[in-house]
Amino acid sequence: MTTLVSSTDTLTRDALAVLQPGFVGTTAPDWLLRAIGDGLTSVGLFGRNVADPEQLAALTGRLRRERDDILVAIDEEGGDVTRLEVRHGSSFPGNYALGAVDDPGLTRDVARELGRRLAACGVNLNWAPSADVNSNPDNPVIGVRSFGADPELAARHTAAYVEGLQAAGVAACVKHFPGHGDTAVDSHHALPRIDVDLDTLHARELLPFRAAIAAGSRSVMSAHILLPALDPERPATLSPRILTGLLREELGFQGPIVTDGMEMQAIASVYGIERGSVLAIAAGADAICVGGGLADEGTVLRLRDALVAAVRNGELPEERLADAAARVRALADWTLRARVSPGPGTPGAATQEGTAPGTASGAGAAASGAAPGVVPTPDIGLLAARRALRVTGTATPLTRAPYVAVLTPVANIAVGEETPWGLATELNHLLPGTQTATYAEAPPEDTSTPTPTTPTPDPATRILTAAGDRTTVAVVRDAHRHPWMRATLDALLTARPDTLVVEMGLNEAPPSGALHIATHGAARVCARAAAEVIAGRVR
Repeated sequence: MTTLVSSTDTLTRDALAVLQPGFVGTTAPDWLLRAIGDGLTSVGLFGRNVADPEQLAALTGRLRRERDDILVAIDEEGGDVTRLEVRHGSSFPGNYALGAVDDPGLTRDVARELGRRLAACGVNLNWAPSADVNSNPDNPVIGVRSFGADPELAARHTAAYVEGLQAAGVAACVKHFPGHGDTAVDSHHALPRIDVDLDTLHARELLPFRAAIAAGSRSVMSAHILLPALDPERPATLSPRILTGLLREELGFQGPIVTDGMEMQAIASVYGIERGSVLAIAAGADAICVGGGLADEGTVLRLRDALVAAVRNGELPEERLADAAARVRALADWTLRARVSPGPGTPGAATQEGTAPGTASGAGAAASGAAPGVVPTPDIGLLAARRALRVTGTATPLTRAPYVAVLTPVANIAVGEETPWGLATELNHLLPGTQTATYAEAPPEDTSTPTPTTPTPDPATRILTAAGDRTTVAVVRDAHRHPWMRATLDALLTARPDTLVVEMGLNEAPPSGALHIATHGAARVCARAAAEVIAGRVR
C-alpha cells in the first residue's frame, strides 16, 4: 500500500478516502493533486476529461505520480454509454446487443478487450456493467444498457462481463443495486419507485447481482430507487436494510459499495448531497460518487467536512467511516497488485497502466499497450455488433447514396448528448454522398396568441421533401416509446414503401419498412454493421 506523508489527521484522511470526485478539464487541477496528497484515494473521469488515449494516459500518469495506487474510475459501459470514445461513438456494442447474441464467451471477450484498452490508458475501475433486468420496456434510463428482460440471461452475461473486465486488471462495479430495470422514472431527475414483492425481487432483480458476486465482482454500485418491499422509507443508497442487511449480510458481498452520483435529483433534491453522503456511509456504502454535475474543489471540501462533522457529533460512527475507507483502500491495493502481477481471477492482468495504446512502456510491453498474456482483439466489437443484427424483410442492396432521416428523442443524462449516433457517417463511408438530417417531435401548436401562425410541416413531410427521389433510410431509437416516431414511420411508408428502417434502441415495436434492421444499440460499430447490410457489404 502506498505510504503518504501528510499532516492531515486520520479522520479527515478517511473522509477523503471515501470520495470519488470528478473535475473539469483534460489535465489534473492543482486542488485535485493536493486532495490526493491529503488522502483522496479515488478520482472519477467523465467524457469532458477525455480527448484521446494519449492524453488520457498522460492524465492518469500524473495522478499516479501523486499516489501509485490511485483508483481511476470511469463510466465506460460501451455501447450507448461511452466516455473513452465520447466524441466518436463506441467501438463496442452495449449490453443489449450482447444479450441479443447470447454468447457469454463473446461477452467475456468484449469486456476483456474493453478492459485492456482502459488499463492501457491507466483506468483501473469501471462503473460497469449494468446488471439491471430491463423488465419495463418503457424504462427511460436503462433500456439498451441492460442485457435484456430475462433475469437468467442478464445473470450469465453480467458474470461473463465481470470476468472479462477483471481479467484485464480493471475492477468491475456492477450496478445499479438492487436493480433499476423496472422503473418508469429516471433517477437523475426524481426518485423512482418499484412496487413488487420480495419473491419477485429475489427471482428477477437480484439474480444478476448474485451472479456478479459469485464471479468475484470487486465493487457494486447502489441505485437511488425506493423499494417498499425492502425499505418503505429510504432509497437503496441510503438504506441500511438494503446495503448492509441485504447486500452485505444476505448476499455476502464484502467489497466496496459505491453510490450512484450523489448530485442526481433522486437524492440531492430530497436530502442534499452532504446529508445524503453521511446517510449513505452510515447505511453501509463505502464510496461516494460525485462529479457528473458538481466537479469542483468546493464540493469535495463540503462532503469531506460533512463526514467529519457527522463523526464528531455522533451521527456517523467513526468505525463505520474507517471501515468504508479501508474497503476503498483494499480495492486500490488490488488494482495495484493486478497491474504488477496477475492473481486469481485476473489472468494476464499485468498491464502497463498510464501507457496509451500503441506505445511501449518498459520491457515486455506490447506495441498495443496490452499486458503480456492479454491478446488484443481489436475487431471484437465490430464482430459482436454484426452478430447482434436482426434483419426483417428483403431489399436490394443500395448502390446509390440514400437520404438518412434520424428521428431523435431527448437523450437521457446517462447517455448524454455529446456522443454522436445514427447511420449516416458509416453509410457515407460505403456510399459516398449520403446526406442526413435530424428530426425531433414537433412542438405543440401555440393557441395562446390570437394571430394565426403557419404550422410547421410534420417530420414525414419534411423528410419526403428533403429526400427527393433518393431512397430514405429512417433511423429511430426506442420507437415503441415515442408515438410521434411511429406516426412518422407510418406516413413515410405510406408515401414511400421502399423506405428502410433502422431501430437503434430497444427492438420492441413491430418491424416495419421494406427492410427493418434492429441493431440493439446506437454504438458506432452497430451503425457500421447496419450500413454493411444496407450497402450489401456483409462480411
